[in-house]
Parts: sequence; structure tokens; C-alpha cells
Amino acid sequence: MSRGHCILSHGFESGPDATKVTALAEVAERLGWTHERPDYTDLDARREVSVVGDVEARWQRLLDRARLAAAKGPVVLGGSSLGAYISAQVSLQVPTAALFLMVPPTRMGPLPALDAADVPISVVHAWHDELIPAGEIIAWAQQRSARLLLVNDEHRLAAHVEASAQAFESLLRGL
Repeated sequence: MSRGHCILSHGFESGPDATKVTALAEVAERLGWTHERPDYTDLDARREVSVVGDVEARWQRLLDRARLAAAKGPVVLGGSSLGAYISAQVSLQVPTAALFLMVPPTRMGPLPALDAADVPISVVHAWHDELIPAGEIIAWAQQRSARLLLVNDEHRLAAHVEASAQAFESLLRGL
């Protein structure tokens, strides 16, 4: 019997087999959660829509999957960068048990500023993120009393995949 379902969204110009979301999927499986990693690569390639592809179509794809999953039981949304942004935004539209956000952008051009449902939130961010200043994430997390892990890394969190997986495990165990 599954404890719930995790939907793990990769970052821009990444893919469903990316290192970080794969590490999270392994944690979910070990703890008895079902999981999926949607593929947004077709939408990311749509540069005629914006510099970061078709963000609104990504958002809709996740929303559709999350609604289906939420009809069956608890859902945890998680992701990296653009995947974190859409996960947080979708949490406002679908019953979500918790959120796991790695290096989430606080702003996405003309789209709404980063927001999230009032659920347990765990954030992993890099002190030296070259795209999203750590100070913005600290303020955002503080407003929501989110758990925040700041690491000595850059946007890709390449040196902190295991630390991210451990933070995700802690979130899931706390539910």
C-alpha cells in the first residue's frame, strides 16, 4: 500500500532522468511512495514562446497530473529550478501534502511571483546560485516558515545531490 504519490519535475534544459529528480524518486520508492517524473523537454524546446520554453504548458501538464494523483490520495510535489516553480504554483490549485523545492526562482518574468500552498515546505538552495540570489529565497522561506537548507554550491546543486535527497527523505518521513 502506497503512502502517497510524488510528482518530481525536472529543471529547464534537463530531463526526467536528471540526477536530482532521480535521487528523489529513489528516496520516495524506498519510503513506500509511488512517483513519477514528467518529461517537459518538448515544452522547454519551444523557444518561440519564451527564453525558458513554454512555462504555462509545463504548469498545465503538471496540474493535470497532480489532479489525477490527488483524486487517489496524498500528493507531494517537488522539483528543481523551473520544476520547483511550477510545483509550488500548482500546490495552490491541487490538494498537496507537502512541497520540496530545489533552487526555486522567485520570479518568472510576466508570470506570477513564486507562491505556494500552506503545507510543509522544504527548500534546498545554493549560497552561490548565479540565477536566484540566496537572499530572495531566505525571505521567501521565512514568510512561510519553510525548512531551508542553504549549501555551498551553485544553481545546479551538483555537489549536493545527496544532501538534497536527505532533505527530501526528512520531509517525507515527517508526513
